[in-house]
Amino acid sequence: STYFSHSLAASPISMPKNKGKGGKNRRRGKNTNDGEKRELVFKEEGQEYAQVLRMLGNGRLEAYCFDNVKRLCHIRGKLRKKVWINTGDIVLLGLRDYQDEKADVIMKYTADEARNLKAYGELPDTAKINETEAFNVDSDDDEVDVEFDEVDDI
Repeated sequence: STYFSHSLAASPISMPKNKGKGGKNRRRGKNTNDGEKRELVFKEEGQEYAQVLRMLGNGRLEAYCFDNVKRLCHIRGKLRKKVWINTGDIVLLGLRDYQDEKADVIMKYTADEARNLKAYGELPDTAKINETEAFNVDSDDDEVDVEFDEVDDI
């Protein structure tokens, strides 16, 4: 039975050597632009600030612009994989002059940048920046009281 013991190890067809740097999960922990101070970008002609209402998938989202219009937005390719956008985030949109109901997300503001924009009067006071709650969601009806009847005979 020891006849076959080493024939596999010495076969000329060997496993390829790994020359890469690891799988796609390697890119996870590496956040290249972590916290470096970038210049605060103000809106220009044809741009508008907005708050993300909900994510739609396929790199699209619904955002409420601060000119009181709700628009369907598309996340541009540069941001799609790198910058994660969540509900309630403040984003800068490029408006489409041929479709008013659609826009493109140009950049996402961090909470600090959004607070600065608010301080400069760029954002209205109605903008809720505290990340978690978008707009005026009532947080007091989270608990649902469930009352169970006493059941004796099972």
